[in-house]
Amino acid sequence: MTVKVVILESAEQDLKELKAYLSKHFSLTTWQETFGKLKKSIRVLNDYPYSGTIPEEFERLNISQYRQIISGMNRIIYEVRQDILYIHIIVDARRDLKALLIRRLLRRI
Repeated sequence: MTVKVVILESAEQDLKELKAYLSKHFSLTTWQETFGKLKKSIRVLNDYPYSGTIPEEFERLNISQYRQIISGMNRIIYEVRQDILYIHIIVDARRDLKALLIRRLLRRI
């Protein structure tokens, strides 16, 4: 099953923040390697959209439409609706996802 992949504005912002952080604290090469891994993971999702697992944080809340895959040190959180895969979040796997989600909700208020 091949799907169309849509990277939402929130995930685009995540990529910008990740690029700024990795470039500043490590190197541009580190960012390029990370970005390459992310693109490769997204290409896999294009062909195998249900290959990811339900994030533990969502599973505890009985929310099952979101999935994740791990790409290097990052999580890609996405949702599949019919033949479109929406990427919502790209975040360092070591970050607290619950805190990130709360911050995003508060930003919208």
